[in-house]
Amino acid sequence: MTKHSLHSLLLMACCALAPSCSAQNEPSNDEPAATDSTTTVNKSEAEWREELPHMACFVLREKGTERAFSGEYWDLHEKGTYQCAGCGLALFDSDHKFESGTGWPSFFKPAEGSAIVEKEDDSWGMRRVEVTCSACGGHLGHVFEDGPRPTGLRYCINSAALQFVADSTAVQGVRYD
Repeated sequence: MTKHSLHSLLLMACCALAPSCSAQNEPSNDEPAATDSTTTVNKSEAEWREELPHMACFVLREKGTERAFSGEYWDLHEKGTYQCAGCGLALFDSDHKFESGTGWPSFFKPAEGSAIVEKEDDSWGMRRVEVTCSACGGHLGHVFEDGPRPTGLRYCINSAALQFVADSTAVQGVRYD
C-alpha cells in the first residue's frame, strides 16, 4: 500500500468517527461564534444554524468533515471560483484544483490575498494544519504537504464549506485548441 493511499484510508476512517452535527439541537446561548482577530463576519451560533444547511453548519461551525466522495465538488471540473459557503469570500480558483484521489476537492494554492488562515490542529491524535476562512472563521478542511508542483501543498477542503460560482466567460461544451 502506498503512503498516499494509506493517508487516504486514515482520513476516511477519521471522518467515519466524526460526531454528528448538533446544529439541530437547542443552542445553549446566543453568544457570537468563536473567531480570531482576523474575522470580519461575526454572527451568533444561533444565526449560523438558522442560515446554513445542516452539513455546512456541521463543517463550518463545528469543524466536521463530510464523507469522502460524498460532496458536491470533489469531481467538478468547471471553470470558476470556490467561495466560502458561510460568507461568500473567494477562497480557491478552479485553475488551482487537482485530482488528489482523496474524495474531497483539492487545491494546490488558495485565492490571492488573505482568503484563508492556517492553524495547528492536533485533534484526532494527528498533527495537521487546519484551514479556516479569514472572513467568518469557518472550518474548511486541512492542508497537507503532499500536493503537486509548484507549491507541493494539498488543500483538502470539504464541499459543504464551499459554494461554486461558474466563470461567466467560460463556454461549456466547446473546446478551442
